[in-house]
Formats: sequence, structure tokens, C-alpha cells
Amino acid sequence: MLYSGQCLCGAIRYQLDGEPQTAALCHCRDCQRSAGAPMVAWAMFAESALTLTQGQPKTINSSGTAMRSFCPDCGSGLFYRNAAVLPEIVDVQIATLDDPEALPPAVQIQTAERLHWMLQVQELPEFERFPS
Repeated sequence: MLYSGQCLCGAIRYQLDGEPQTAALCHCRDCQRSAGAPMVAWAMFAESALTLTQGQPKTINSSGTAMRSFCPDCGSGLFYRNAAVLPEIVDVQIATLDDPEALPPAVQIQTAERLHWMLQVQELPEFERFPS
């Protein structure tokens, strides 16, 4: 299968050739701070599956051996690598895919750091758009 995606501004585009090893929602504090969100959805691919087709992300060491790549123009988080823990693997933020519905998460990880209010998120009132 061929997947494609991009950052918010479109300066960086990528393709993934193959199927992910897994798709997960990560609740770790690093993901929370990196995304400014309570969790991040990731799809884990072999590094060889990823091809940049436009632009070049900036990569920083976010914690120890963890490397996070993002668009230097708009700041969209894109990729995560950790050669010590996940050799030859690249995690791709599912929401940056052109069709994020194609890879629904199958598992939640790092739940020890999950924000407690996320346990009741399904009980909150819902609005299809901004409430009036």
C-alpha cells in the first residue's frame, strides 16, 4: 500500500510504501509536549518505507535517544525515531497523512502518563462544529 502525507503548510510531503507494523495512540509526556495535545496517533513503519518527496524537516533530540522531526516553517510534527529502542523504524504522525482514516490506532501506549481527564473524554458534550 502507498500512503502519502504532508505538514500543515505543505512545505514537506512524504510517501510511505508498505504496511505499518502497528498504529498506536501514545500518551507519553514527550508526545504531549511536542504536539501540545493529550496524545498523538503514530503509525510505525520500516525506515526504508519513508521517502521525502518535498522539503526537509528539522530534527531535534527530544529526550535521550529520541529524535523528533517537524516542519521548520509551520511546526507540524511528522516523524519520531529512536535507534536505541526502535532500530530502523520511523513513527509517522497519522494525522499528517492525506487519509488519516486509513490507519486507525489499534492500541494505546504509555498510558502511565495519560492525562486523567482523558479517561472521561467520551462523556463530554459534542458539537459537529463550533457551538453557537
